[in-house]
Amino acid sequence: MRLLQLRPLALLFGLACFPSLVSAQDAPSTLDSGDTAWMLTSTVLVLFMMLPGLALFYGGLVRVKNVLSVLMHCFTITCLASVLWVAGLYSLAFSEGNGWIGDLQHVFLRGISIGELNGGTFPETIFVMFQMTFAIITPGLIVGAFVERMKFTAMMLFSALWLIIVYTPVAHWVWGGGWMQQDGVIDLAGGIVVHATAGISALLLAKAVGPRREFPKHIVPPHNPGMVVIGASMLWVGWFGFNAGSQGGASAAAGMTMLVTHISAAVASLTWMAVEWTKARKPGVVGIVTGMVAGLASITPASGHVGPMGAAIIGFLAGIVCYFSCGFIKQRLKIDDALDVFAVHGVGGIMGSLLVAFLGTAMFGGTGVTDMGAQFIAQVKGVGFTLIWSAIGTLLIIALVKATVGLRIDREVEETGLDQAEHGETAYHPE
Repeated sequence: MRLLQLRPLALLFGLACFPSLVSAQDAPSTLDSGDTAWMLTSTVLVLFMMLPGLALFYGGLVRVKNVLSVLMHCFTITCLASVLWVAGLYSLAFSEGNGWIGDLQHVFLRGISIGELNGGTFPETIFVMFQMTFAIITPGLIVGAFVERMKFTAMMLFSALWLIIVYTPVAHWVWGGGWMQQDGVIDLAGGIVVHATAGISALLLAKAVGPRREFPKHIVPPHNPGMVVIGASMLWVGWFGFNAGSQGGASAAAGMTMLVTHISAAVASLTWMAVEWTKARKPGVVGIVTGMVAGLASITPASGHVGPMGAAIIGFLAGIVCYFSCGFIKQRLKIDDALDVFAVHGVGGIMGSLLVAFLGTAMFGGTGVTDMGAQFIAQVKGVGFTLIWSAIGTLLIIALVKATVGLRIDREVEETGLDQAEHGETAYHPE
């Protein structure tokens, strides 16, 4: 493959993240069974995060009458995003194109043969599938912002348009050879592409849909904390594919990425628990697993560049900053981001994307960052432009959805619950 075709892993994820692969320009690609096996496994792990990890995590946090609606949203987004990705979004994200968007040379995966390598050491078909799982889970995260009050048709239309207008261009900018990658922006596994985009979009969508009837005077507790913990545990395990899989092979870099991912999650969990224990006098199970998710989201962009010390710092800050962000969004801004998508994913992803400029230096045991100031400027530009693009795109999509199918369910439907009103089923049947 020619280097300018953007199929080599070094260009897809950034040369800075793959220093060992730079020599691939001078050597032919060779299939490596170990790398292939790890990328197959990583792909499954990322899908495991959405189905069933995120579905159970979100499902357990809502009321009994809306459990199935959350599961339905997650499952439907998985199918919808998969079809759109193959139909053209993969090509727009990872074809040559220009600095802003790819071209359509791989519409319906045209030109990608079954045995073709992507310039690295595993077939491009696996890379298509691996990146597809990222496109699946990102709009899935937004579901947490509007649970219990958004129409199913509106969710489908919003998710499809959001993938086209917001997610795909940003993926191209950061991972597909676009202008952010050329500027040296660091985002190994999606602090910018996944968490920043989903976070700010979730906040705006929650504001547009409006709060639940009881908000903010009465917050209904999760109907099944046990389900929440099971889902969160699946997310933790699945995140190893999310981050370590983004190293593109079974390498030493993947091993370090997995280690720092785990450290950040553990430290953030304990930090969140300690803060909640101090303020609420009791450590809660929902709190400790939410802290874990905050730690995972925060380490995601930096996981290819920080060492254990940097991971612990990121996890500690995530446990504090994301905790207080939840209260700020709900109590001060009065926005019913029901499952704290912006406070946990948005704030965490943005924070990790900025901190990598400092914690990725040798001073903190990191690798790859040599000019702290220049890297920080690049990160700020990347994060800032992504937030602006995502906000504008989301507002346009919201206006379109409102004008066509409408955003919010009727008052009667909200009272009855989405499970019965929209899907004709209930999660639990009394004996």
